Amino acid sequence: MNTTKQQIIREIAQELDCGSDCYYNLKTNEIIAIPDFSQAFNEEEFKEAFGEALEKLEQYKTDFIKIESLESFESFKIMEDFAAQLNDLNFKIELQAILQRQKPFQNFKHQIDQSNFRQNWFDFKQHELEKIVAKRLH
Repeated sequence: MNTTKQQIIREIAQELDCGSDCYYNLKTNEIIAIPDFSQAFNEEEFKEAFGEALEKLEQYKTDFIKIESLESFESFKIMEDFAAQLNDLNFKIELQAILQRQKPFQNFKHQIDQSNFRQNWFDFKQHELEKIVAKRLH
């Protein structure tokens, strides 16, 4: 895969990780990231911040592919897969137990942040997001 394509996939994956929907222009390689409207402070601020991008998307809608942010079940699957591939049996069991209890996202994040596996998690998640983006672009 060429470098530009890989950079585009990486950037879209990072935007998805932040909870944005991404729009990718096949002709120009432009990426427009729009956060979930429900997370916007208010409609006026949202329009002020993203109005120009939204107009461009409307004007050139046939040129853009929409790549939606992950559903919670997709994010949960990435957490499950991370836990499953761990070699540290104690931490693996700990994470798998967390994923079975209430507030799995919050508790998983807390456990990862307190562990030696924090960077491993970020690298794994980025790689998985890039695979999802590559699949959605084809």
